[in-house]
Amino acid sequence: MFPTVPKKSANPTAPRHGLHKRNHRILRGIALVATALIAFSGTAVALVNADLQSKMTVDDVDKLLGDNRPTIVADPDDPYAGQQLNILVMGTDLRDAENEKIAGKAGGMASDTTMVVHISGDRKSIEVVSIPRDSLVDIPACVRGGGGESAPESRSMFNRAFANGAGSTQDLATAAACTIKTVEQLTGVRITSHVVLKMTGVIDVVDAIGGVTMCLPEPVKERPEYGKLDLPAGKNVLDGRTAINFLRARKGQGMGLELGSDLKRIERQQAFLDAAAREILDQNLVTNSPELYRVVKAVLGAVNTSPDLGSPSALAGLAFSLRSVNKDDITFTFLPVFDSAVEGRVEWKAEAAEIWERIINDERVPGTPAALADEKAAAQPTGDSEKPAGSATSDAPSSTETTKAPETPTTKAPEKTKSPATC
Repeated sequence: MFPTVPKKSANPTAPRHGLHKRNHRILRGIALVATALIAFSGTAVALVNADLQSKMTVDDVDKLLGDNRPTIVADPDDPYAGQQLNILVMGTDLRDAENEKIAGKAGGMASDTTMVVHISGDRKSIEVVSIPRDSLVDIPACVRGGGGESAPESRSMFNRAFANGAGSTQDLATAAACTIKTVEQLTGVRITSHVVLKMTGVIDVVDAIGGVTMCLPEPVKERPEYGKLDLPAGKNVLDGRTAINFLRARKGQGMGLELGSDLKRIERQQAFLDAAAREILDQNLVTNSPELYRVVKAVLGAVNTSPDLGSPSALAGLAFSLRSVNKDDITFTFLPVFDSAVEGRVEWKAEAAEIWERIINDERVPGTPAALADEKAAAQPTGDSEKPAGSATSDAPSSTETTKAPETPTTKAPEKTKSPATC
C-alpha cells in the first residue's frame, strides 16, 4: 500500500539547516530561456513552437504503469494549485547507430544516470536525489519493448530496470516506464513526469554552447580499454564528445577514477552541470535570439519526455514559475548507502526512507549529501558489468551476483573529490 501525498502545509517545519547548497545558475538559465521564449509574439510564437515541437520526442508511458501507483491529493477546487512535481531524469547509453560511434558496439541498453527532481508545490525549492545505478533493489515485472513482460527480480542492480523495460527493441518508452515503476515501488514517491537524456543529444547541446570550461584539480585519464579521456590538470574546454567521455568515465586515474565508484561519477556529473549552466549564463543568450534558438533546439532534441513536458510552452511556463528559486533552495544529494555483501554493489541505508518521506510530504531534505554516503561504499569499485568501449557484450547487468562476506556498514562520510570549477 503506497502512502498518499498530502498537500504542503502552510507552515512547514522541515529543518532547513545543514543543506548542501548548489549553484542557482541552473535555474536562472532555465528561467532565462523561458523568458526569451515567452517574449516571442504573434506569428513568431506559432512558427517557433512548431519548429521546436518537431525536435521533441514525447512518450506517454502512463498506460504501461498500471493502477497500483502512489497518489497525490490535489485541491478539488483547483487540481493544479500547489501541486508538487517529481520528475525522473534518466541518462541512457542506448547503443543505436549514432551512439555506437561514441561508446562502441554493445548489445542492449542501460541507464547510466537516474535522478529524482522534486519541485515543491509552492515552487520555492528543488531537491535532486541521485540514485546509484549499482544499488541492489527489487525490480517489478514490466512491459518489455518488443512484447511480453519481464519477470520480477529480487536484489538486482538498479539499472536493470531500464534494460528490462527496453526489451529486444530497445524501446525508450518501455525502458522509462519500468524505471518509473521500480522507483515508485521502492520509494512511494509518485513520479509525475520523466525525461530520458540521450547520449548523442548531450553532445549536440554542449557543442551548441561552444563547449564547457572546467578547471580540473588534477589530470584525469581513463584506462585505454575503457575510453580515450585524457585531460590535463587546469583549464579544459570540453567539446560535446569529450564531455560525454567525462560524464561516463569510471575507471582510470584522477578525480576518483581510481576507485571505479558510481558515487564519485555522480559528483563529477553534478560539477559538470554547474559548469555548463555557468557557460550558458555567461553567453547572455537572452539578448541573442539566433544563438538562443539554436541552443534550445539542441536541448529539446536531446530528450524523450512525458507529454506534460512535451511542449516548449509548457517548459517555458514551468521555468517561469521557478523564477523566485534562489541558491539556498536547491539541493543535490546522494542516497545514503553502504557497501553490500554482493561484490561491487551498494544498498540503501535506513535513512534513505527519511529522504523519500520528506519528498512525499513536500518537505526539504536536511543534512549534507556527502555525509550520507559512507566511505566504504564510495571507495568500493562498483558496476562490474561496465564494459570497455567496443565490447560486444551487453552493458545491461546480470541478475546473478557474486556474494562476499558481509561487512558492517559505517556512517563515516567519504573523502570528497575536489569539485571542478571554471578557471
